This record gives sequence, C-alpha cells and structure tokens, in this order.
Amino acid sequence: MENLFDLQVLSNMLTEYAPKVVGALLTLIIGFWIIGWITRIVKNTMEKRGVDETIRPFLASLVNVGLKIFVLITVAGMFGIETTSFVALFGAMAFAIGLALQGSLGNFASGVLILIFKPYKVGDLVSIGGGNTGTVKEIQVFNTVLVTLDNKHIIVPNGVVTSNVITNISGQGIIGVELSFGISYSSSIDKAREVILRVGKECPYVLDNPAQGVVVAGMGDSAVNLASRPFCNSEHYWDCFFYMNEHVKKAFDAEGIVIPFPQMDVHLDKN
Repeated sequence: MENLFDLQVLSNMLTEYAPKVVGALLTLIIGFWIIGWITRIVKNTMEKRGVDETIRPFLASLVNVGLKIFVLITVAGMFGIETTSFVALFGAMAFAIGLALQGSLGNFASGVLILIFKPYKVGDLVSIGGGNTGTVKEIQVFNTVLVTLDNKHIIVPNGVVTSNVITNISGQGIIGVELSFGISYSSSIDKAREVILRVGKECPYVLDNPAQGVVVAGMGDSAVNLASRPFCNSEHYWDCFFYMNEHVKKAFDAEGIVIPFPQMDVHLDKN
C-alpha cells in the first residue's frame, strides 16, 4: 500500500513537473544557443567597427553573461520560483557592488566612451591624464597604457583621461616638430635661417609639403630665438626632432654661428 502511494506520488510529480523540466531544458538549450549567436554578432560588429582588440573579449563576455542571467531568471520563473524577489536581491547586490566600485565603474564608463568616440587609438603618440606623454600601447577596460620614449609604462585610469585635456600628437598622420634655436646678436639671422633650412632638406624624415619655415620668435636677454616647424610622418617624430637638433648644432659650429649662453657683465665702481 505504501509502495503504491509512493508510486502515485511519483507519478503525480512526473506529470506535474515533467513538462516544466522539458520546457526549462529547451529554454536553456535554445536560449544559450541564441546567446552564442548574438555574442558572435557582437564580436564581428566590434571587429568591423575597429574596436580595440583588447576590449573585445570583455565586452562580448559582458553581453554573454548578462543574457545568460536573464535566461536563468526566466527558467526559475517556469518552476514557480518568485523571480521578483530574486531580481530585487540581485539589484540590491548590484547597487552595493556599484557603490563599492564607484571609481572602477567610472573608469569603465570612460573606457567605453574612449572606444566610441576614439580620441586616440593604439599606436598614437598622445599627452593625456594631466600631461602624461607616450605612445598608446593598450586601451584596457579601466586604464590606458602608455609607453614613453625610455620604455616606461604609464598606466592612466580612463576616468582621469576623459576628465582632462587629451592631446593626440600623432593622430593626423603628419606632425609638425617644434624647434627653437638661439643665436647670438652678432650672428647673421639670414645665414642661420639658411643653415636650418639646409639641414631640414638633408634630414631623411622631413617632408617637402608642408614646407619648412624659419622665423624670428623673439629677442632674449642674450640670444635671438629662431623657431622652425618641419613636418614629418607621425612615427618619425622623435627621429626628426633629435636629427634636427644635432645636425643644426654641428652646422652652426661649421658656419661660425654662435649659440650664446647666459652671461653677466659685472662692473666694479672704484671709489
């Protein structure tokens, strides 16, 4: 009699829950398959739009996990579990975590803005985060990684980046190299200009267009300051900068053009 009752209870449970179990399994299988399909579409879309490859896996996994949580909540509802309290609990946890990670979430949101508006990309020479200058190595979820000329890694939080002025030095493909040379008041401006332009023509990195110019930028206490801005391809910025400074100095020495240094005349009054 007891066995019969157990079989009856088991039969009733199977009759009641079997359709729900089958429906839940089908929902999980089909839902996860659709989520995989959506995730692949998201990855392909990001690749076509040129989203930085370091951020693609994170964003794709974020979409994947979010959709899977939605499917799991739906499956729980199919078994009669009160999902409203579950969602409320999940929301409270998310709110608490959000408060604890407020700064990190701000950096994440700033990283998303950087990826959308693209003020710079990997490989650009930039000045960001209040004056940190270097070549962009990575645009991560929370930080931007710069590499300086002396191979130092600077990790700048994305929130700091978007809250400061962003200077993309090389983003246009062609860049002007700001140069300044001081000559003595006794030296010829025209001759110094000729030397600087000649060195620019000899420099393998300086472009013919836009043309290089040399102007008098100001009169210092002990020097006439000449300014020049030769243009080069962005990747040759430092090569051009160092070449011009070294070879202009050598050419000035060869031509007898004096580069002055600060000096002071002292007059003794004999009483």
